[in-house]
Amino acid sequence: MSNNKEHFSKRSTLFIFLAAIFLSTAIIAELIGNKIFSLEELLGIAPVNLFGSVNLNFSAGVIPWPIVFVMTDIINEFYGRKGVRRITFLTIFFIAYVFIILLIATNLPPATDLYKNNDAFVTVFSQGMTMIIASLIAFLVGQLLDSYVFYLLKKKWSSSKSIWLRAMGSNLFSQLVDSFIVLIIAFYFTGQMGFYQVITLGLVAYAYKFFMSFALLPVIYFAHFAIGKYLGKEVSEQMVMEDIKKK
Repeated sequence: MSNNKEHFSKRSTLFIFLAAIFLSTAIIAELIGNKIFSLEELLGIAPVNLFGSVNLNFSAGVIPWPIVFVMTDIINEFYGRKGVRRITFLTIFFIAYVFIILLIATNLPPATDLYKNNDAFVTVFSQGMTMIIASLIAFLVGQLLDSYVFYLLKKKWSSSKSIWLRAMGSNLFSQLVDSFIVLIIAFYFTGQMGFYQVITLGLVAYAYKFFMSFALLPVIYFAHFAIGKYLGKEVSEQMVMEDIKKK
């Protein structure tokens, strides 16, 4: 009985730890989303002209976002689709909560001698409602798709040697959907971008996310090893198989 309580406590602690990384990274990505950077300037190359798009400008939010996908794969591996759905809906709730608080804060009347500080605060923390809705929809659809594809791949290839296949296979679809939904809703439907510019930026963002998923594969393998040590091999292997045994 004591062993079962210890294992349950460790599983709960591990989920809280993974969820904390997941939540904080997702919220950080949303908060820094207003910062737009030039990919050409970053790489020190001449402006790229693809499908009529002169500049490749991206939100700084794409930088930490691959960590969210890595956390999704780790949670999916050990806690299954139920775990991913739980953390996904929690994250949507807390992101919405953060933006509500920021909306209230940015609309508070500033002190009479601090108008310049208030303007800077509003500029940094204000985001358009369309962008918020687009990012939340993209996040929800991408996460649910990722968890389902990961589940299908784990049913067919469940060995620890196939972690890379489950992770890359699920990211292949989820990141494609995530990359384009934001651009289509926030920019194409509002007329801020044309079709070819959306395609160009979406493909480049998708390529970046997919490359980072590949580059971060060692992190997933290390996490798998570390979790096995923390929980014990038998318990960790049981957790991996629990989801695919459910109908």
